[in-house]
Amino acid sequence: MRISVNWLKEFVDPKLTPEAIGDALTMAGFEVEDIEERRSWADGVVVGRVTDRQPHPDADKLSVCTVDIGEVEPSTIVCGAANVRADILVPVAKVNTYLPQVDLKIKSRKVRGILSSGMICSLAELGLAKDSAGIHVFGESTLELGQDVRPLLGLDDTVLDLSSTANRADALSMVGIAREVAAITGAELKLPIQEVAVPTTAKSQIEIALSDPKACPIYIGTVLEQVKIGPSPTWLKQRLEASGTRSINNVVDITNYVLLEWGQPLHAFDLDRLTQGKQTTISVRFGKPDETLKTLDGQDRPLKDQTLAITANDEPVALAGVMGGEDSEVYDGTQNVFLEAAFFDAAVIRRSARSQGLRTEASARYERGVNPAELELAAGRAIQLMVELTDAKATHLQDERTEIGKITPTRTVGLRLERVRQILGNYIAEDSTVTPLNAADVEDTLARLGCGLTNDGDGAWIVTVPAYRYRDLEREIDLIEEVARLFGYNRFGNTLPQQTSRGRLSPEAALARQLRAAFRGAGLTEVLHYSLTNPAPQRVVLENPLFTEYSALRSDLLSGLIDGFQSNLEKGNGPLNAFEIGHVFANEDGQLNEYERIGGILGGNAAEGQWSGTTAPMTWYEAKGILETVFQQVGLAVDYRPDSEDERLHPGRTASLWVRGRTRLGTFGQLHPRLRQERDLPEEVYVFELNWDAIATCLVSDRFRAPKFKSFSPYPGSDRDIAFYAPTNVSVADLEKLISRTGGQLLETVTLFDEYKGQGVPEGQRSLAFRMLYRASDRTLTDQDIDPLQDKIRAALEKKFKVTLRS
Repeated sequence: MRISVNWLKEFVDPKLTPEAIGDALTMAGFEVEDIEERRSWADGVVVGRVTDRQPHPDADKLSVCTVDIGEVEPSTIVCGAANVRADILVPVAKVNTYLPQVDLKIKSRKVRGILSSGMICSLAELGLAKDSAGIHVFGESTLELGQDVRPLLGLDDTVLDLSSTANRADALSMVGIAREVAAITGAELKLPIQEVAVPTTAKSQIEIALSDPKACPIYIGTVLEQVKIGPSPTWLKQRLEASGTRSINNVVDITNYVLLEWGQPLHAFDLDRLTQGKQTTISVRFGKPDETLKTLDGQDRPLKDQTLAITANDEPVALAGVMGGEDSEVYDGTQNVFLEAAFFDAAVIRRSARSQGLRTEASARYERGVNPAELELAAGRAIQLMVELTDAKATHLQDERTEIGKITPTRTVGLRLERVRQILGNYIAEDSTVTPLNAADVEDTLARLGCGLTNDGDGAWIVTVPAYRYRDLEREIDLIEEVARLFGYNRFGNTLPQQTSRGRLSPEAALARQLRAAFRGAGLTEVLHYSLTNPAPQRVVLENPLFTEYSALRSDLLSGLIDGFQSNLEKGNGPLNAFEIGHVFANEDGQLNEYERIGGILGGNAAEGQWSGTTAPMTWYEAKGILETVFQQVGLAVDYRPDSEDERLHPGRTASLWVRGRTRLGTFGQLHPRLRQERDLPEEVYVFELNWDAIATCLVSDRFRAPKFKSFSPYPGSDRDIAFYAPTNVSVADLEKLISRTGGQLLETVTLFDEYKGQGVPEGQRSLAFRMLYRASDRTLTDQDIDPLQDKIRAALEKKFKVTLRS
């Protein structure tokens, strides 16, 4: 919010410079993003009178003006504005004046042969408008020549561009910031409270009926007659402009002015256009199907079931708390006005504004929560300004409240001095002594915030929270934060823990870091996808989504990885070999559960489109080898078993992954040909999804044990081959496991190097060949050492798996 320091000082004058006020607010938890020193925009610009204007002899669009700026000799100024003429008062930038808004320093120079000494300025050149059709002409005729133009144009001011946290709804107003400055500095606070007497029993064409007590618990409507529409006075225009608001007319400007001053949105309806000459009931309800409303921005907006609307005789005339309707807006011919001051529920307005894709100054304040206790004050201030500035007569006021609206928001919170000291510690006094906070410090600080304190004995208080901080101060810790904020964070001493321990990664974090490094080392790129996705079976659908395409929680990582793979191909980036570590969600027996998974995708032809000796796509064994490389890096021994649970994967080329034969790790397989054709993907694409909890269970406890040293054998190894026919339903993993277990400590490795199916192989079987490497650490092995083990392995294979030996 933009804060005019001159306007602020009408409410509280801390006797500080604008920079000091900005520093104080910053230390109190507000962010002063910019200090706009407007005085520098027109430093050296004075009031001048054009006493003579003649056309330039060598330029049709230039004028040679004689300008009196109160000095001994008048100035000759060449001006290109079409609206320059004799006998007008204008802002004149004297020679050596610097105009920072257009980065221009005024110098005496010849323009088409005539010396020009100065410049007649437009509002754009003074920073008060984006564009100007011509120079600015003062309407007053009694101005003193040579006087500073800054007080006349509202440039004798400084504007603080302030942002506040979402919990401080009260800070979106001049009154709220004035309260804050008064609390910080201890200066006297003067609020613009106006007592206005308006008849409540007079007859009126307007009646108010509230049908939804939660959405709109308070609605104050005031009828003002004999309104004179016209431009606002200069002081009002300048304050609105300093706050970043465009002046429209005196009635609309008053509603915007009260919005900025009190933080209470108001809306003015043209009474005659609203009622159309008949008795009218104003109500608040949600939109109905097929209803539309043309808003002030000229757009026809279809109302939705979440859109809260103001209705006249059940016809929508405004978006409640967001924007008014065009058909009932105040215009130049308005004579009577119906002024709305209402309190709407914050959540309702948030949903309503979002349903229309709108966010206005009014909705921004309602969404954070306005103060219902000051609604009458804001309405009274607006009525008072209407009477003064538009000559209106307030003829009728109706204050309609539901049972909810009749309840004044109050809250009491317990506060203990001991707890304050425990949280905040000691502070450094002016004499540099370290002192604990005393009761008087706490009481004074909270009293300046507007809190009421009742002593509860034993260093404790019952604190009554003011209505304008009702939504913010809810707990004891909130009050302690306020004490620290206003007392000054910088006044408390720095206290370090007496005992510190060396920081380290948790076992799970260290494992995740090692896994990421292993995947990257295997050539995979880490990717991230949104946890929110489109609704589909087995996914958890949100009750209140932002968008339809992000209305469900993902149930696996593979869908996002497949989408990413397809997107990269469509954009010409080639196959995406990638992995992702993220969370998935499942609704199990009515309970929402969250799990962490590791997913990956790889495949395609990386050499496609390049000069290369090979263009073959990735095979199943190559993809499996990449995954095996990662498992070896982290020390995980994995078994593969046939699997066909996931319909997206090829039923004959999918395996479930197991650790130690009893812990399921995840799934690895090739995409189903049908899915590949639907997505126009390469011939062979492989995916995997692993259970993080299973990996952590298997590796975390082992990772931090002391490693066992095993020396490298200096003796050569001796290899043997074994070939046999085995049933196709017997997995290679089971065969390898039996061979390793039977070979004992001398058997170092077992490797499958050949598989054959076809002519010469019995039906229902396949030919497999394994190479076994034997090695001892203390000697070179001989046939007498190895042959008994080979015979033992053959016998074990024949007995358990009924293989037929070939060698």
